[in-house]
Amino acid sequence: MIDEALMGRLVSRAMRYGGDFADVFCERRRTLSYRLQDGRIHDASYAVTLGVGIRVVVGESAGYACSDDLSPAALLDAADAASLIARTAPDGGERSIELSLEHSPAFYDCDRSDTIDAARYVAMLEAADTAARRYDPRIVAVNAHVSDELQEVWIATSEGRLVADCRPLITFGVQAVASEKNERGSGYVGDGGRTSIEFFARETPAALGAEAARIATVNVSAVPAPAGEMEMIVGAGGGGVLLHEAVGHGLESDFNRRGTSLYSGRVGERVASDLVTIYDDGNLPEERGTLNVDDEGVAGQHKVLVEKGVLLGYMQDRLNARLMGVEPTGSGRRQSFRFVPQPRMCNTYMPAGESSVDEILASTQRGIYAKSFAGGQVEIAKGDFVFMVGEGYLIEKGKITTPVRNASIVGNGPEAMMKVVAVGNDARLARRHYTCGKGGQFVPVGVGMPTVKISSITVGGTQHG
Repeated sequence: MIDEALMGRLVSRAMRYGGDFADVFCERRRTLSYRLQDGRIHDASYAVTLGVGIRVVVGESAGYACSDDLSPAALLDAADAASLIARTAPDGGERSIELSLEHSPAFYDCDRSDTIDAARYVAMLEAADTAARRYDPRIVAVNAHVSDELQEVWIATSEGRLVADCRPLITFGVQAVASEKNERGSGYVGDGGRTSIEFFARETPAALGAEAARIATVNVSAVPAPAGEMEMIVGAGGGGVLLHEAVGHGLESDFNRRGTSLYSGRVGERVASDLVTIYDDGNLPEERGTLNVDDEGVAGQHKVLVEKGVLLGYMQDRLNARLMGVEPTGSGRRQSFRFVPQPRMCNTYMPAGESSVDEILASTQRGIYAKSFAGGQVEIAKGDFVFMVGEGYLIEKGKITTPVRNASIVGNGPEAMMKVVAVGNDARLARRHYTCGKGGQFVPVGVGMPTVKISSITVGGTQHG
């Protein structure tokens, strides 16, 4: 987008009034999307994003300016604005900063054509629609969408580093609605990642459509969920959203540096059952939250957050890492050039344990099996959470039995992690496409876990007992 000499000048200009460090984030993004509704293409869009964000960090604060005008004059004005916001010293003028291009490991392939075959995307959506409707005559509505994105970034820093990344992101999702005897049930499934449309030659849209229909038919015939305290088994893959929300956000460094997370100052302490280990990875091939480099130019990393129940560290961006006296962990992420980076999760998951799923079920006399969740929220300072179960079943005498609807899970993250009494050997990341919101910004993430048993949790439902 802009040449190295100009990027170096922008970094220099940003530091002219002082600062601890500065960076320049250049972004070019192309997004193509189609949505099918009621058996036809409802809308289609093609968007291009171009822009530059310039940041100067001073202590706990930052001066930030961005521009979608890529002329040198406009970019230099933006650098001046960021510098003045963060001013700590008299004008020191521009100093020469020579950038050195660095190469990072590649965890996804960006060698792809920009040719757009609209007919192929439409055929994928139609295949999902057809498969969902054929699955069961109770399916009355199908919505499907596909998004194909390519984001290119260039990041220059006041240390003289220059890094680049090219990030593909393909997303395909299907929602099916079933109707029976005045009851309605919905099911959603999605897939994709940092790959290309060729991914859906093996994970076919038809298979995704049929799976969405299966979940919808399960939910339309489900009975009201019971309410009360009971055992819970969290399903592999999609159950990882519980880990993401109830624990993951509390391990982001900004909350901990400010003392607003209940995990603040607890590195080295036990925060979960000794069966619990939690990772956050920025370097899993092709996964949705993977980054060759984060949005501050730091390489994607494997981070051990909790090991056998003991808290080992937090997810760090550059600003918070510097203030906490540690190294950044490749966790600085931003929605686009218009935003400053924050410490964020990438792919957060729990590795496999030693128990089989059959063993976990057999140990459960009465409880709920939350195969997947449909959304939730958490209070970071306390760790309290509420989640809606997307697909759930009763467990009775060691067997999965009746499907339930309108079940919610109410609890506290650390307490729930302390009550983990079994971890399955079936760990996997979720087959969905999760987007995480924080501070008004949204970024793609991955979640996952094996089948996990929690000895006791509060289930909210409409059927007492």
